[in-house]
Formats: sequence, C-alpha cells, structure tokens
Amino acid sequence: MKFTFTCKKVSLNDSIRAYAEKKASKLDRYFRDEAEATVTFSVEKDHRCVCEITIRGGGTLFRAQTESADGDMRGAIDAACATIDRQIRKNKTRLSKRLRQDALTSDVPAEFDVSEEKEFEIVRTKRVAVKPMSAEEAVMQMNLLGHDFFLFRSMEDVLSIVYRRKQGGYGLIETDSE
Repeated sequence: MKFTFTCKKVSLNDSIRAYAEKKASKLDRYFRDEAEATVTFSVEKDHRCVCEITIRGGGTLFRAQTESADGDMRGAIDAACATIDRQIRKNKTRLSKRLRQDALTSDVPAEFDVSEEKEFEIVRTKRVAVKPMSAEEAVMQMNLLGHDFFLFRSMEDVLSIVYRRKQGGYGLIETDSE
C-alpha cells in the first residue's frame, strides 16, 4: 500500500507515522491491486486529535474520519481503521457482485461475510424545476426549506448542489460541463 501523510496544525513524529502505516497496511489484504492510502492528521482547538484515512483501491474509495477526545492520536488511528474495515466488510458482497467482479480478493475469510442489502427501496420521487441562481441564493433557498442540500443550476448553466457541512458552513458541488 502506498501512503501519503498530511498534517494540519500538528507535527508528525516517526512513531505515529509507523503506527498508522502498520494499522492501515492490514487493510491491504482486501485489495488485489496496489491500494493508495491518504492519511491526514490534525488537532482541533480543544485538543481533539483527528485522523482521516482515505483508501483508493480496486476502483473503490473508502473514507473514515475519527477523533480522539483525550489527545491520543493512536486511538484516532485505530478508530479510523476499524471504521474502514467495517465499511469493507459491509460492502464486500455488493462490491464484488454489482460494481466490479475483481474489486476485492476472493480469499477474504468467511467470518467477514455480511448479509447483502438486496435492493435499494426508493420510497419517494420528487420532481423539481431547476432554475438558474447564484450559490448564495441556493443556500438561502435551502435554509428556507429546512433541507441539508439543494440542487440548482448556476448562472453559468452548470448543475450544482449546495449542502450543509457537519463542521459548519456550506459546501458546493459543481458538475463538469463535459
């Protein structure tokens, strides 16, 4: 597994780096191809250690962001790796059958089998008129409706989504015009 480490508001020592590599390398057994892991460490203002791990492999993306309130970066690493391990086990059957036949190795132990969700039930369909507006107008409209996201067409005729972020503030997703 190839690793990329990023630090925000914290300096990374070699023991934490080695620990993260050791823990994340255990997840490499699920992938046939070379997987790439991006590990980001940060410390919030109230001394919470945050570890974000993103693994790309087999055409699939797994991401986990965890924090340790007691200032223990190793605890945050453990929690992030456990979350990704759970995601892989939960989606193992669906990934191997629906997305790609070779996304995960077939020699995954049987104890990791998790029941597959057979179908995704769509319980409501809603049609909306997508009219041109600015991102600020879309945020105001989203807040008026009390939603967490809002689909709109930008003034440049690009389909876009604004959404409310968990950490506060808003995000904007724009589609490519290609």
